[in-house]
Amino acid sequence: MMPCSQHHPSFHPNLRLCHRHNHRMNFISSTGLHTSSCYTITISSSLHHQHHQPPQSQATTSTSSPTNEPILRTHNSKSSIPLLHHLKQRSQLQNAIQEEKLQDAISPEEKVKLLEMTLVTKKRIPQFPGSIFPQLPTETNSPLQTLFQKGSEESEYNNGREDEMIMKALEIRRKVTAEIFKEAMRRKGKFGITYSTNLVNRLSDFIDFIMIEAAKLKRLPEFESSSFNVRAKTAIEDLNVVPLIRWLKHNGLPYPKIAKLICLSRGNLESITRLAEWLKSIHVKGEFIGVVLTKAGDNILEHSIKELDETVEYLESNGVRRDWMGYIMTRCPQLLSYSMEEVRTRVQFYLDLGMNEKDFGTMVFDYPRVLGYFTLEEMNQKVNYLKEFGLSTEDVGKLLAFKPQLMACSIEERWKPLVKYLYYLGISRDGMRRMLTIKPIVFCIDLEETIVPKVRFFKDIGVRDDAIGKMLVKFPPLLTYSLYKKIRPVVIFLMTKAGVSERNIGKVIALGPELLGCSIAHKLDTSVKYLLSLGIRHNQLGEMIADFPMLLRYNIDLLRPKYRYLRRTMVRPLQDLIEFPRFFSYSLDERIIPRHKVLLENRINFKLRYMLATSDEEFQNLVENAVERRRRFESGVMNVTLSKSLVADNSSEERKAFEHGEMVDVQTNSQVTDDPSDPSDEEEISYFSDT
Repeated sequence: MMPCSQHHPSFHPNLRLCHRHNHRMNFISSTGLHTSSCYTITISSSLHHQHHQPPQSQATTSTSSPTNEPILRTHNSKSSIPLLHHLKQRSQLQNAIQEEKLQDAISPEEKVKLLEMTLVTKKRIPQFPGSIFPQLPTETNSPLQTLFQKGSEESEYNNGREDEMIMKALEIRRKVTAEIFKEAMRRKGKFGITYSTNLVNRLSDFIDFIMIEAAKLKRLPEFESSSFNVRAKTAIEDLNVVPLIRWLKHNGLPYPKIAKLICLSRGNLESITRLAEWLKSIHVKGEFIGVVLTKAGDNILEHSIKELDETVEYLESNGVRRDWMGYIMTRCPQLLSYSMEEVRTRVQFYLDLGMNEKDFGTMVFDYPRVLGYFTLEEMNQKVNYLKEFGLSTEDVGKLLAFKPQLMACSIEERWKPLVKYLYYLGISRDGMRRMLTIKPIVFCIDLEETIVPKVRFFKDIGVRDDAIGKMLVKFPPLLTYSLYKKIRPVVIFLMTKAGVSERNIGKVIALGPELLGCSIAHKLDTSVKYLLSLGIRHNQLGEMIADFPMLLRYNIDLLRPKYRYLRRTMVRPLQDLIEFPRFFSYSLDERIIPRHKVLLENRINFKLRYMLATSDEEFQNLVENAVERRRRFESGVMNVTLSKSLVADNSSEERKAFEHGEMVDVQTNSQVTDDPSDPSDEEEISYFSDT
C-alpha cells in the first residue's frame, strides 16, 4: 500500500521522473505501481530522517550521488494526485486505441452474432433461498454499448447506426419470442414442428403483440426481476392462444387462415371464439368458418352478436329463409361487415324493382354476391343500362330475379363489346331484348373466347351471314353450348349418320338450330334409327331433314301412331311421307283424321301437302272444287279450265313457299295458317325432348 502523509508526517517529497525511450522500461517505486504502457516511468524518493539514521546512511547517500542512481523516496496523497491523473489519461488513450483496433478486426456479421448471443444467452445469476440478488451497475464498456462505437469523430455516423441497431435488436427479440411461441405450441398444444413453424412464420404482428405484453409485465412487482423469456411465456399463457389454435384447427381451418384471424384480432382472441360459435348457429359449416371470418372484413370482429342477429332477422323478414343463412354468408361474407343501415339500403334497392319477398329470397340464395359484393353505384349503372334495351323497371326486376349473375358483368368490358358485335351480325335492339329475356346468361359469356368461335364455325359450314343473326335470335341458348363437346359432334352426326349433305348442312342448322341442343345418344340417334327402319334410304332421310329439321326432335311415341294411320288407314305409300315429312308435325286427332274423313266422304284424294298444309277455308275450297270437278266428269260436262287454274295457282304458291323455307312451322307461320281458330300442334310440340 502507498503510505500517506498522515502516517509519515516527516516525509518530504522529492519526485524524480526518468523517461527511458526503449521498448521495455521498469517501474521501480516503493508503492509498487505498474502500467502497461510502452514507456516505463521510474519514481524515486529519498528519506531524510537524519535523527533516525546511522552515520553510514549519509556516507552511502553521498557516495551514490555521483553514480546518478535514483533516490528512493515515498510521497504523500497530495503529491501523488497529479501523477495518477497523468497516468489515467494515458491509460484511457491507450485503451481507446486498442478498442478501435478490436472494432476494425470484427466484421459486421460477427457483431450481429455477438449481439444475438448476448441477448439470447444472457441469463440471470442463479440464486438460493435467502440470497441477495446483486444489482450489477451498468457498465459503460458493456458489449451492447461498445460493440458499434467508432469514436467521437464519427458521432453523426453513430447516430444513424443507433436506429439500425435498435431494429436489429428488435428483430433478434422477435426471433426469441417466436421460438418461445413455437415451444409453447409443441408442449401445450402438441403440434408438430412443421405446423408450428409454418404458423408462427405468418404471425409476425401477433409476435410483436406478445413482445409488447411481455414488456408491460416488467412494470408489475412480481415480474420486475424476471427475464424476458419468463415474461413472454406468461403472456402467451394469459392470452390462451394455443388452445384457440387447437380449436380452430379442429373446425377445419388451415393454418394460413388461423394466422390471419389471430392477427386481425389484435389480441382480442375471445372475439374469434364468440363469432365462430355464432356462425355455427346460423348453419355455417366448420370448414367455411375460416373463409367467412377472413373475408368478411377487418372490422368483423368488432361487431357485437346483437348487431349480427339484427341483420339476420331483417333478411329473414324479407324472404331469406333461416336455413339459407349459412350458405349465403359463406358465399358473401361481406354482408356481416355492413351496418344495419347499409343492409336496409341494399335490400330496398331490389324491392324497388318490383320484386316480392319470394323472388328476393330466391335471388339472394341463387347468387348471394348480388346483395353485398357490389357498390350501390355499380348496381344503379347496370340497371339503367339494361333499361336501354327497352325493358321496364319491373322487367329488369324479373330479369335479375331470374338471373342475378348479370350484376357481376362489367358494362365496359362485357356488355358494350357484345352489343356491338350482335349489331354487326344484324341483330336489332328488339332481337337483343328477346335474347336477354329468353337466355340472360348470354350477356355473361365471354365474347372472344366463346361467341366469336361459334359464329366463325357457323360461317364455315355454310350458314349465311344474314341467317346467323336470325338463328341466334330464334334460339339464344345456342351460344351457351360448347363448340367442341356439343355443336361440332351434332353437325358431324347429321352429316354422317343422318345423311345430310354438305350442301344442306348450313340450311339445316339455320332452320333448326334447336337440333344442336339435342342429345345424340338419347334423341338424335334414336330418331334416325326409327326413320331408317321404316324403309327410308340414307340419302332420302337427309333430304327430309333438310326440308324439315324438326323431324328429328319428335318423340317416337308420337311418330308411330301417325305412321300407322298413314300406311294402314289412309293407305298411302312411303313416298308421300318422304315428299312431305311435315306430316309428323300435325295433330292426328285434330287435323289428320278429320280431314281424311272429309276426303273419304267426298270420295276425293289430295296429296299430303294440300291436305294438311292449308287453312280450313282453303281446304274447304279445294274440296268443293274437287267435288264439282268430279261431278262434271261423271255427268259428262266437264269444265277443266276453271278447276285446273285454281289448283295450279294454289299448288304453285305453296310450292314457292316451301322452296323459300317459309312454311317451316305451321303453328307459327301466318302464311300457311291464317285462321286463328285452326287447330295447332302446340301440345304435340310440348312432347319434344331437349335432352
